[in-house]
Amino acid sequence: MRGRWLATVAGTVVALTTYLSPVRATEKPGRDVAVAAASDLQSVLPAVASRFERDAGARVNVSYGSSGAFFAQIQNGAPFDVFLSADVEYPRRLAAAGTADAATLYEYATGRIVLWTRRDAGIDVTRGLAALSDPRVQRIAIANPAHAPYGRAAVAALKHARLYDAVQHKLVLGENISQAAQFVDSGNADAGILALSLAVAPPLDARGTYYRIPPESHSPIQQAAIVVSASRNKETAQRFLDLLRRPDIKALLDRFGFIAPGSK
Repeated sequence: MRGRWLATVAGTVVALTTYLSPVRATEKPGRDVAVAAASDLQSVLPAVASRFERDAGARVNVSYGSSGAFFAQIQNGAPFDVFLSADVEYPRRLAAAGTADAATLYEYATGRIVLWTRRDAGIDVTRGLAALSDPRVQRIAIANPAHAPYGRAAVAALKHARLYDAVQHKLVLGENISQAAQFVDSGNADAGILALSLAVAPPLDARGTYYRIPPESHSPIQQAAIVVSASRNKETAQRFLDLLRRPDIKALLDRFGFIAPGSK
């Protein structure tokens, strides 16, 4: 079943992507789980989903995008079972509205941001955000802060460094953090403020270099998962959330740059 949702995100009417529902007429509810996942999880979630499919015998269908866009889609009836948000506030708001099950809310990780450039750009990222004053930096990619938590963190970090006013005209906004990474990786931007989880994974790790932006320069990127109230597969969805609490999955998140619960 195909559907299109119109939603308001940060005061702007957004036509959200048309997509194919993961549950087909020939499939039995309860065997599959449809996951709406923040784009910063693209590096680690395939391994998590593979372990779940092996252990639970249920297929995981993942859609990646910005947390704000998924929040709006779920509000408007998108057929997801689980929401993995890069901002805990979106699941909390869904729970408050009864659109998601408050009892299932789980903060699975804290994200980190980095300044990333291609190695062949010749920009010295060891200078930190001050490297953005290099005249070779004409375009800086970040996720759209209107609906992407990593974009809001990037803006906060630039303001903390007293650089925002100087570089605001250079900002190139991706619809999500993955698109921002594509901009800078392709050379359409000279530098980017990206998720650490993307910087340490292929292909960015092979082609670029990064500087970890101090976490005190922005509000914590607290990421949370929740089961959607309209899910037809609540039992399977809850099993997927339970998987995120396992020590091996927390260790996997750690390896991809996330701070998992209980990590130092």
